[in-house]
Amino acid sequence: MSTAQRHLVLTGAVAAGSSSAAVVSHVSAAVVHGLPVWSIPLARAHLTRNRRTGARTGRRVMMHAASIESDEVVQIGDLRVTTVGRTIVDLARTVPFEQAVVVGDAALRLGRTGRAELAEQLVRANGWPGCPAARRVVDFLDGRAESPGESRSRVVLRTAGLPVPELQSTVLDSDGGFVARVDFLFPTLGVIGEFDGMVRYRRNFRHGSPESTVVAEKLREDALRVLGWAVVRWTWPDLDTPDRLLTRLTRAAAFAHRTPRSGTWHPADHECPAATHRRPK
Repeated sequence: MSTAQRHLVLTGAVAAGSSSAAVVSHVSAAVVHGLPVWSIPLARAHLTRNRRTGARTGRRVMMHAASIESDEVVQIGDLRVTTVGRTIVDLARTVPFEQAVVVGDAALRLGRTGRAELAEQLVRANGWPGCPAARRVVDFLDGRAESPGESRSRVVLRTAGLPVPELQSTVLDSDGGFVARVDFLFPTLGVIGEFDGMVRYRRNFRHGSPESTVVAEKLREDALRVLGWAVVRWTWPDLDTPDRLLTRLTRAAAFAHRTPRSGTWHPADHECPAATHRRPK
């Protein structure tokens, strides 16, 4: 079983042995909802009881004590679980910014929650520990990020102080022909950023050989450079060494500044359904 699957088994066992008033919450709720969790410990199942005191931590369970409204709980199989909106805000209050953004971006992308629900949950959580941090997370979320790697990239780029990139923009040539849909586009820098996760390549390999996939990527990148865009690619390890990535982006921007650009580009809608988030190749 995967780590998430093992956590589901643990959560079910802990919930079965707990009070019926306890609700699966926090990272355990995110796992039950099928949301991606990155770098959040899964050794303990998280539950919340609707009371002000009585929080406790055990070897296999973290029991939270907090107010829970009836409309913040849904039934999933045998488990009573906090809604996605409540789950995102609970996580944003209690886990680091980057980890919370990964889960929250995915929830928006998949249409599992929306801005209005998150805003309402922030109002309800006003005055709770970690609420200011939760507001920062919610303000930063963007459902156009298509993967945990892209969500992490957004955090790294913001921390580096770079201009806010457009996500999933469509680049056209001078005749209006489609060239590419790109992960990150910096209009003022003339730079396009691409996060290369292996999931993308595995998906494309099913429709052709590894060689053809690599060649198609190279031709796509060449077409962008012909239009005057500087292209920078990065992978998961690069996100752990952001200074090097920033250096590469800075050099690319210096090159693009000296290169005339042609063609046009169009940003994706800020909040669009998950079905439209597919990269044409």
